[in-house]
Amino acid sequence: MYLKRLRDLREDKDLKQKDIADVLNIKQQQYSLYETGKRDLPFEFAIVLAKFYNTSLDYIAGLTNNKEKYK
Repeated sequence: MYLKRLRDLREDKDLKQKDIADVLNIKQQQYSLYETGKRDLPFEFAIVLAKFYNTSLDYIAGLTNNKEKYK
């Protein structure tokens, strides 16, 4: 589920994989492997992306459909 969420979050902000790779300080090709499921996304990167997208880890993981961050 998190693969689709990663792509949807990125596309909702009209960003390219390169833009997100820059946020994570990695190459676009490496990020592509995470988004396509060919490699597992490290937990540390999931935290960075949750903060970047201003959402919760639960949303990224597909445990909730609420995009709002916990208060």
